[in-house]
Amino acid sequence: MALDELKSAVPDFAKDLKLNLGSVIGNSDLPQQQLWGTVLACAIASRSPKVLRELEPEAKANLSAEAYTAAKSAAAVMAMNNVFYRTRHLLSDPEYGTLRAGLRMNVIGNPGMEKIDFELWSLAVSAINGCGQCLDSHEQVLRKAGVDRETIQEAVKIASVIQAVGVTLDAEAVLAE
Repeated sequence: MALDELKSAVPDFAKDLKLNLGSVIGNSDLPQQQLWGTVLACAIASRSPKVLRELEPEAKANLSAEAYTAAKSAAAVMAMNNVFYRTRHLLSDPEYGTLRAGLRMNVIGNPGMEKIDFELWSLAVSAINGCGQCLDSHEQVLRKAGVDRETIQEAVKIASVIQAVGVTLDAEAVLAE
């Protein structure tokens, strides 16, 4: 199992990450599609080759072809949106908020599978990329659709652990050179 290989790669000084990785993925209450779509989108967003290489095969095995593509689409479109909307939010001139974005993001409206799962994956990627405006937007859509706070927090926990594991493993790889 790739998850076990990834956990074994985490150094002893980051034991908490190893334990958290096992619990947020291995003991998640999320349905398989929500879980593995979140894992895949976050592994991509983490920008860690090792994390993506280890988690992608299991994600692919646990997702339909449509969900697999949609999870990758969520990571891709949020990579763009998180930079754009975070920048607009951080600029002190409020006029930027009134300008038309002019960026294509059709996949958000039609991800090719359950929109709620796509929104959850977009929220998790937005947590990694640190876009408060996108986090608020996706959280509101999820809450209006009846998704509970525990589910949303579960996706954020997965995002935080995958990101931390990626940072740790990539730093160790650099230090080992």
